[in-house]
Amino acid sequence: MYAATPPPPTRITSAQIQLGRRAVAVALVAMPVLWLGVRAQPGSARHATPAQTEGPFYPVVFPKDSDHDLLRNGALNYPEGQSAWVEGSVSDLAGKPVAGAQVEIWQCDHSGHYHHPGDGGKADTRFQGFGRVTVGADGSYRFRTMRPVAYAGRTPHIHVKVKLGARELLTTQLYVDGDPGNTSDFLWRRLDQAGRAALTVPFNAGPDGLRARFPVVLAI
Repeated sequence: MYAATPPPPTRITSAQIQLGRRAVAVALVAMPVLWLGVRAQPGSARHATPAQTEGPFYPVVFPKDSDHDLLRNGALNYPEGQSAWVEGSVSDLAGKPVAGAQVEIWQCDHSGHYHHPGDGGKADTRFQGFGRVTVGADGSYRFRTMRPVAYAGRTPHIHVKVKLGARELLTTQLYVDGDPGNTSDFLWRRLDQAGRAALTVPFNAGPDGLRARFPVVLAI
């Protein structure tokens, strides 16, 4: 028997060596770029704020005073309830502010009545009940109002509508975190866990009343 003759060693040319060096150099240069690309990926996806019903008491006629301060209706001050600031931002799914969007809120007074003919005209005239603001370049908005209160069949809530020009982008409702009426409210109970987290916010004590932050994310 004869031993197998090993194949001759492969010769590496100088041209192949140069190509290998160039490939290593390109890889080393690209590594920081690839690393930055990985780091630039968003940590988690943004989800659109869930919509909810408008309800029966959206204003038929907008009040003459429709600014951000619902605790002052014209020359009348509203001293009832717990004063609160409701603030946040309006952005799209990419996190870009929706500049020029209008945010509207409306809610019942401390006795549970709306400024609406369908509610019998019982609302406190000192309470503005409805407000509208246009967000700026950063998408931020802010209202001065009161912590919402419950009325027959509903947990405390504030209605919210977002428009851009003639388009209605979102209608929803804002709830108070920890309110005992939430779990028995038929609309709040329809929300899944993510929806409840998005629409239910704490009203925390601040230096000038309660504060609630409600960011709005739009799928536009």
